[in-house]
Amino acid sequence: MRILFLGDVMGRSGRAAITTRLAQLKTDWRVDFAVVNGENATSGAGLSGAHAKTLLEGGADCVTLGDHAFDQKDMLQFIEAEPRILRPLNFSAQAPGKGARLFDVKGRKILVAQALGQVFMKRPFADPFSALDAALKQLGGQAATRIVDFHAEATSEKMAMGHFLDGRASLVVGTHTHVPTGDAMILSGGTGYLTDAGMCGDYNSVIGMDKKEPLRRFLTGMPKERFTPAAGDASLSGVLVETDTDGKATTITPIREGGRLQTATP
Repeated sequence: MRILFLGDVMGRSGRAAITTRLAQLKTDWRVDFAVVNGENATSGAGLSGAHAKTLLEGGADCVTLGDHAFDQKDMLQFIEAEPRILRPLNFSAQAPGKGARLFDVKGRKILVAQALGQVFMKRPFADPFSALDAALKQLGGQAATRIVDFHAEATSEKMAMGHFLDGRASLVVGTHTHVPTGDAMILSGGTGYLTDAGMCGDYNSVIGMDKKEPLRRFLTGMPKERFTPAAGDASLSGVLVETDTDGKATTITPIREGGRLQTATP
């Protein structure tokens, strides 16, 4: 299987990059299944139902969320009716939706799961290691290919998760920081790993936000205006992993397409 994972979609610019370029990217790279993290797609904070439809119609086969999962209140209802949207496993037990699901792809099953990290996060979340361990034990036996989106701040926590799931996941990829890392690799047990997929958004920015207000806050320490997503040409940033029949990663390739990042070549 050839799995494409794209990092956090950031605002209107990121949505436009998905709708105009993802379908062709899937064709060029012969992608069987595409996972997109969409948790910042609506004004940089959460994902609305309408924008979730936009990402799905643009070519995403599954959309993951994150710590801003329910910033857009209509997602509380939308996620119950749309099984292709996943929220973190270790979110509140009262949260609607699912954090792990099986998908049918060309007669085979793919498991996608997501969890939130604990280190440096503003809110306390349940243990992501035990949450993902339980999900893989419950559903992993039904799918050789298993994709894990670990939405976390600390690189050390993401790396620890990669090694914790080595041999049990086809891909463990980090999201949340919006900065693509250069450590794509296949771990000793056959798991593809990348600390952070980066974002789908305008990189002429401060992690996707228009530069003016973040710079002003760093210089003065005082907030003045709300952050707004940068609206320039967006890059698609993520990773492609190819798996064998046992779900082990055989190749892993960072994807940096369009905008200010280097264009990947299939």
